[in-house]
Amino acid sequence: MLILGSIPGIESLRKGQYYGHERNAFWYLIYALFGEEYQQDYGERTRFLLRHGIALWDVVKSCERYGSLDSNIKVPVINDFNWFFSTHPYVKHVFFNGRTAYSLFRKHVGFSFEGVTFTYLKSTSPAHAVAFEKKLEDWQQILSALW
Repeated sequence: MLILGSIPGIESLRKGQYYGHERNAFWYLIYALFGEEYQQDYGERTRFLLRHGIALWDVVKSCERYGSLDSNIKVPVINDFNWFFSTHPYVKHVFFNGRTAYSLFRKHVGFSFEGVTFTYLKSTSPAHAVAFEKKLEDWQQILSALW
């Protein structure tokens, strides 16, 4: 399974970590989905994803952007998903973390990969003002895809 974001924000880039902003709900949601206690250590978090068969990547390889807001993404260069799916045939489900990742993928890549299911999820970004419980309810779809 693959979870796609748009592109990391300033804090994530500074830390060299996916979803590195302390107010981003991603890691808290992932741990809550599996009923486990959130871990501070980034290495432990990435091992947690691997144990559950979850990979992370971004739709956008590079772009021009002032700040961290997805609405400021300009001139996006999209990652090579034809290459990705041809070299990772075991990926059967892709989840999009938020509207921007989904929209950019739809516009620049499309959903014509045989045997792959694509699902939009509510953004984990602190800029997306939705209660944690609502996001968690939406993200339960990941468990269905894994089991």
